Amino acid sequence: MAFGETTGWNKLAHVLVERMRKENASPLVLDFGEIQANESLITNTFPTSIPKGEYSILRSLTLGKKDDYLTYTSEKPPLHTIVIPEKMRSIVPGDRVLVAWVQSEAVVIDIVVTS
Repeated sequence: MAFGETTGWNKLAHVLVERMRKENASPLVLDFGEIQANESLITNTFPTSIPKGEYSILRSLTLGKKDDYLTYTSEKPPLHTIVIPEKMRSIVPGDRVLVAWVQSEAVVIDIVVTS
């Protein structure tokens, strides 16, 4: 096979390599989703239920329920407690959430509320 006969194959290989690079470069994609009654997640772009334990949640969304104690301000009397306000509570079924897709994993970033 002469040199001139392989240039077409080289061009094809180069095009295929470039297309594979573009496919594998997965930018961070933001999405909206909703926590279901069974605590699974359904997002707008992936409307299939993602079971609890198969998606991630930012740590700040795991603080606890509204009015749970977050911390005590001292160990001696008078004890002052800091409770978790509504805006800092953990996610619950029915919450609309902001989701970041990191490669193929959904990560719940925060609860979305109306203005």
